[in-house]
Amino acid sequence: MTPQPLDLGDPDRLYTVTGGRSRVDDGALDLVTLVSAENDPAPGMQSEHVAILRLCRREPMAVVELSSHLRLPVSVVKILLLDLRDAGHITVRHPTSATATNHLADLETLKQVLVGLQDL
Repeated sequence: MTPQPLDLGDPDRLYTVTGGRSRVDDGALDLVTLVSAENDPAPGMQSEHVAILRLCRREPMAVVELSSHLRLPVSVVKILLLDLRDAGHITVRHPTSATATNHLADLETLKQVLVGLQDL
């Protein structure tokens, strides 16, 4: 099996898709940020925006997953997502676990575990 070269996309296409922007200065998006569509695509929307809204319609999807599905670099996807967020078409949130923060072990339990481990 011969490895295929990585296709990062045509630079002219990527320039057009992002409107010439190349950097995202917003710290709200990272690889695991979850994206949810707030509405259906509107007529005349850019095809990449339509694809993002369709992918996120049923359940939230991580930025890295969107990048994979769209076959676009993460930096380009972030620019597209910020456009959609600013227009109110998507919401973004960082995944957190409410149960993880609510069920922290108390200090006494941790001390007992430490003593038990030291006795081993």
